[in-house]
Amino acid sequence: MPHVQARATSRAGSAKLLVVLLAFAWGFNWIAAAVALREVSPWALRVAGAGIGAATLFTAALLTGHRLKVPRGEYLHIMVAGLLNVTGFQILSGFAQTSGATSRAIIITYSMPIWATLFSRIVLGERLNAIRWVAFGLCVAGLAILIWPLAAGGFQPFIFYSLACALSWAGATVYVKWAELSIEPLANAAWQLFFGFFFIVAGTLAFEGNPHLWPLHHSTLLAVLFVGFCGVGLAHFLWWSIVARVSTVTASLGVLLVPVIGVTASAVLLGEHLTAPDIVGFTMIFASAASVLLQSNLTRTEMPE
Repeated sequence: MPHVQARATSRAGSAKLLVVLLAFAWGFNWIAAAVALREVSPWALRVAGAGIGAATLFTAALLTGHRLKVPRGEYLHIMVAGLLNVTGFQILSGFAQTSGATSRAIIITYSMPIWATLFSRIVLGERLNAIRWVAFGLCVAGLAILIWPLAAGGFQPFIFYSLACALSWAGATVYVKWAELSIEPLANAAWQLFFGFFFIVAGTLAFEGNPHLWPLHHSTLLAVLFVGFCGVGLAHFLWWSIVARVSTVTASLGVLLVPVIGVTASAVLLGEHLTAPDIVGFTMIFASAASVLLQSNLTRTEMPE
């Protein structure tokens, strides 16, 4: 019995380490995307990133013996989720980064848990308790403090793209809950990436023609590969493996580390300057997301980025 307990403790400890590593992978994924977007368009980057990511996730799932079968009648639901969760999120976040500071795009995008809570109230009839009302108030106040000084000088496109990114992500999360899918979570993520990739390819051909992905500078190429292999493929594989091994609260802490790492890295590596409204707004939105994500009765169904 002591031996079994020791093994369980060791597994939990290694899973917590993976949570931290995963947070860095997703946090630096924003930085890699910012570097790549200096030379390639959002459409081209996401064609490569989603394609590499889907191939990586499918390969990792098959090598580890995960079932990838889609139950009858669930293909359409997964396609809709992939359109919102992969295509919508990735394209909108790309345009948000090209039209504004990466740090601000991250802050606004990670207001997603609040919109998911509101959508759940409307679509699923879930009640808003006192904690969620407080979280909603913090989110609205944080967004107002962050956006108001920027909007005062005229419309900022990145605000629209970042909010739309958060709403698309939240919409996918609630849609998956509403559809009550029986497919295994990791298989769900893999197929969402698969369908999302083809939606991105279709959009690229419609709006840009053939994606420009060669020749590229070495730094751009490395950034694209990081986005595909680490930020999309392996990160999603690690995420669903972690969720099965640790508590929801522990897993959620990994999600909350992503914007912290992303915003900090944006300031250090990209040279972005955080203003007082940025810091106050980020703090309030972060507290809002934490209030929702760290509730003990939460279950993980979404694909966080």
